[in-house]
Amino acid sequence: MSPDNKLLPKRIILVRHGESEGNLDTAAYTTTPDPKIQLTESGLLQAQEAGARLHALISSSNPSSPEWRVYFYVSPYDRTRSTLREIGRSFSRRRVIGVREECRIREQDFGNFQVEERMRETKVDRERFGRFFYRFPEGESAADVFDRVSSFLESLWRDIDMNRLHINPSHELNFVIVSHGLTSRVFLMKWFKWTVEQFEALNNPGNSEIRVMELGQGGDYSLAIHHSEEELEKWGLSPEMIADQKWRVNAHKGEWKEDCKWYFGDFFHHLADSDKECETEATEEEQQHEEEVENNLLTNSEDNNEEELCNGQCS
Repeated sequence: MSPDNKLLPKRIILVRHGESEGNLDTAAYTTTPDPKIQLTESGLLQAQEAGARLHALISSSNPSSPEWRVYFYVSPYDRTRSTLREIGRSFSRRRVIGVREECRIREQDFGNFQVEERMRETKVDRERFGRFFYRFPEGESAADVFDRVSSFLESLWRDIDMNRLHINPSHELNFVIVSHGLTSRVFLMKWFKWTVEQFEALNNPGNSEIRVMELGQGGDYSLAIHHSEEELEKWGLSPEMIADQKWRVNAHKGEWKEDCKWYFGDFFHHLADSDKECETEATEEEQQHEEEVENNLLTNSEDNNEEELCNGQCS
């Protein structure tokens, strides 16, 4: 790893909470505030298993560098904090640098107590309106979540740049973010600069599912180092998005992928290859416009003459 990358986390790992009472029965939201929804017994076991998978992933990836550490960020909701507690069973104290409760990675706010029938109707409206921009009454849209996740990412980078976590350069650092399904998808959208259309095609992670962004040799992060193409397809990534993840495996930090279609192709019908070609096309378009104006004037003049002739004959 280059000296520029030595303080970057080796992995940024997103973990969704285990199965909750609300996942099992949405009626729970009618009497229990969303932040107080608990994990089920199955959800607790899922979280323990996620902890074992995380430990195996981090500890076995580089036997030649056994001095690895973990830093956790966790949503303040009861179900995410319970998930973190169960994950923690797999880690010794010396491996954990610290934990931060981070309100900006909480669940999307759907309002206060939820009325089942009204919520069913609201979710139908969301599908018609669009999942990203639809704002729940008294709640948030995914776009609102995007804004606060963007703010969280800025803080995360400041933690790294200013070495606020007092990282030992000889330690391999891993960030684990224990959060929620939509929040995790929005995090990936912001990080990889995915469009709204690409976001709306993504599938929600399962309970206690792990999604791993790993640092490549060039200093960029990619989902394709730890995850297979089949997995990325199941998540809803398009072939172009998967190709971009594969490119990032060896990309250098700050490099620009020129043929990434959602940086250019999705926004422009055509871009000229040179200034001269652009000027030529602009001249041709101007001439075409002038010809259209002249033709319209001639047509209007002929119509006016015909109308005057008709009026003269009819008077």
